[in-house]
Formats: sequence, structure tokens, C-alpha cells
Amino acid sequence: MKQLRLGVLAGLFAAAGVLSWGGARLWDSLGTLPSVPLAASIVLAVIAVILLATALSIRTRLRAQRERRPGAKGVEPLMAARAVVFGQASALVTALVTGMYGGAGVFLLSFLDVPPRRDQAIYAGAAVVAGIGVIAAAFFLERVCRLPEDGENNHDGTGTATA
Repeated sequence: MKQLRLGVLAGLFAAAGVLSWGGARLWDSLGTLPSVPLAASIVLAVIAVILLATALSIRTRLRAQRERRPGAKGVEPLMAARAVVFGQASALVTALVTGMYGGAGVFLLSFLDVPPRRDQAIYAGAAVVAGIGVIAAAFFLERVCRLPEDGENNHDGTGTATA
């Protein structure tokens, strides 16, 4: 399984942001602009908390297993792999969604004197902050579930096994 790359997420964020900004300009010129829901930031924050709780739970169980504590519950490899896939999928989708709200928020910055649009800009900013939290939690989860380097077969120091 490939690791998350910050560059890929940043590219998705930027592309979605530019398209959203352009779409917001076009939509506003035609009449009304769709609103940014307050629930967007709440849902993203909940996903970030779920990812963080999963990462902390797995980390605690791995530490207990490594220290050979009596009654320590191990981590099933398939469960850890599913958690990582959930984190990666969440990060990729969140990069797109956060870019969309970021682009709309940048467009709304020019209308801060209008109270409804100011509220929409605040909601968009909150969604971007919550989206960054999801991405950070996904990276943390991926780091927690990373397999340790195989020290027995690694002789060249590159992290790859040599024959």
C-alpha cells in the first residue's frame, strides 16, 4: 500500500479550490451563490476525531503488545490495514472538499461587508480548518500503523531488504 503524499493532497486541494473559486464567480454572476453549510465543518471535525481516536487506540494496543503487558490485546493486521485505508480515503476526499470550500471562501472574502456572505466565509474557513485536521489525523494514523523496518534483512541502510 502506498503512503499518502502531501504533494498529491495539496494538488487536489489547489485544483478543487481554483475550480470552486471560478464556479463561485460564475454562479454569482448568474444570480445567487449556493450557501456553505455549517454542518460541513462539523462533519469534517467528527471524521478527524474518529481518525484520531482510532490512531490512539491502535497505538496504545501496539505499545501494550510490545511491552508484553499481561492481558494486552493485539492488533489484527487486517484491522490496521482497514484503518489505514479509511484514513487515506478520508484524506483524499477531504482534500477535494476542503479545496472546494476554500475556493468558495476566497471568493466570499470580497463580500465581508454583507452579513450573510460573511457568515458563509466563516463557515468555509471553519470547514478548511476541520479538513486540515482530518488530513493531519490521517497522516498520524498512517504513521501509527506503519510496520517497523526489518532490521535482520536490512544491510544497506536504505530500508529495503537485500539478498
